[in-house]
Amino acid sequence: MHFHDDALFPETQEKLVITAAPYGPEWEPDDFREDLPLTMDEHVQQAVDCYEAGATVLHIHVRELDGKGSKRLSKFNELLGRLREAVPDMILQVGGSISFAPEGEGADAKWLSDDARHMLAELDPKPDQVTIAINTNQMNIMELMTADDIAGTSFLRPEIADAYREMVVPAGPSWVEEHLKRLQAAGIQPHFQLANVAQLETVERLIRRGVYTGPLMVTWVGIGGGFDGPNPYNMMEFIRRTPDGAVLTLETLMRSVLPMNTMAIAMGLHARCGNEDTIWGRRGEKITSVQQIEQLVRIAGELGREVATGKEAREIYKLDERYADAEETLAKIGFAPSRRPGQLGFTQHA
Repeated sequence: MHFHDDALFPETQEKLVITAAPYGPEWEPDDFREDLPLTMDEHVQQAVDCYEAGATVLHIHVRELDGKGSKRLSKFNELLGRLREAVPDMILQVGGSISFAPEGEGADAKWLSDDARHMLAELDPKPDQVTIAINTNQMNIMELMTADDIAGTSFLRPEIADAYREMVVPAGPSWVEEHLKRLQAAGIQPHFQLANVAQLETVERLIRRGVYTGPLMVTWVGIGGGFDGPNPYNMMEFIRRTPDGAVLTLETLMRSVLPMNTMAIAMGLHARCGNEDTIWGRRGEKITSVQQIEQLVRIAGELGREVATGKEAREIYKLDERYADAEETLAKIGFAPSRRPGQLGFTQHA
């Protein structure tokens, strides 16, 4: 992304889109019962509260009444239907990693089959977005967890910590291409959750081959353990390599969430928070998803950057845009055009 001399002035920046991830599927309800929804009514109320606080994108997971993350698409359909009524202006973004969860004491945590994961494209009512991982990747969320982060939580149990320490996100080439095909056919926008520049390069290759043709919505996920860590050098290199026409959100975990989001807000990027990313504010003090959103709204206000309304967020996310082919997609997103037959030297924008 290119930064002009006035790039840090709020009047030259897009309005801030805040993504709320308030369903914390990795936690057990008793880890923070005040903020982790259990019943369907609580799931819906959490969305309403997040929207009223200033979030315009809702990252969705669903919990069963026994406290475990749900793998039943019927539960997602039920929640999506109710959310369309309760928060009609929110962008509904289903988390594509719904299928990983420890199954019980000492049991392995497993992902659903590829075919089952493809069924996210068949949700009814359909979400606006489904997140997609690129390239099978280690996702050891325990690597950066401190003693303070896991104090008093279910992660103190060895079987839980081991399950998440060994977690791998399956996202091989065949699955990715088929998933993108199905999401686009269903009119659902993919939201790319990327761990590093190597995965961004894979997305560019998918675009150049015409596998994906549409706006580029990206979240850089700086959570370590196989992903980039929340190091400003990692963050800035990913920002530098992201094309100008992409919409970029920054995500990290635990007590790195607030400083990372503050940098995102200052630079004209977009922010994500919620109990899926952290349940901690100041050291040893828990903070709810709504309180995290309110905190970001205050910071944006101090910087003079306006927070997007639901309608404005939908325009920023270009939810209704589709592109004809690879070259139009490259041009709209801001990648250099593909090399023409026989063309020598560097390709360049028109």
